[in-house]
Amino acid sequence: MNLPNKLSLFRVILTFIIIIILTFPFYTVNIEFPLISIEGIIMDTKYIIAGIIFAIASLTDTLDGYIARKYNLITDYGKMLDAIADKILVNSVLIILSGEGFIHPIIPVIIITRDTITNTIKMMAGNKGKVVAAMFLGKVKAACLMVGIILILFYNMPFSLYNLRVADFLLVMAAVLSVISMIQYYNINKRIIFSK
Repeated sequence: MNLPNKLSLFRVILTFIIIIILTFPFYTVNIEFPLISIEGIIMDTKYIIAGIIFAIASLTDTLDGYIARKYNLITDYGKMLDAIADKILVNSVLIILSGEGFIHPIIPVIIITRDTITNTIKMMAGNKGKVVAAMFLGKVKAACLMVGIILILFYNMPFSLYNLRVADFLLVMAAVLSVISMIQYYNINKRIIFSK
């Protein structure tokens, strides 16, 4: 269990904390998160807290990869743990935000469908001894998702003060890039998929 793997595991733990903050009925135990108002925009601080934790978790995603590459600590276990931690973090929060009406349900549907298809392609390629490298569009998609989710949890501040829907734009961009990168994954690897 090297440092990058510990960071990935820490990201999983942070994800479960976020899920608890966003879904647990705290009112049943007489706990209420205070509301704050900025320029007439009412914000529930539970989303702000979740946003801060999500931002920290997102930073660990960048940090674990950097450390693993710099100090040659890349392992198959680490790659698997990192991918699982990423999917749990992003997809669970997307589903919760969709269920609470912050984002349109089609966003998590597209993202999760894309992840399922590309992961299946990677597994099929792996079974045939091929490695499917991460693609540039996939990385841009991930960045749009991370920043978009953070902005949603922060009520799109400060952009909401100027009526700029930056968070929505980033999440729509992430969905579009998801579809494009999924098609790219398929086109690049279809010979591997259908080879005997």
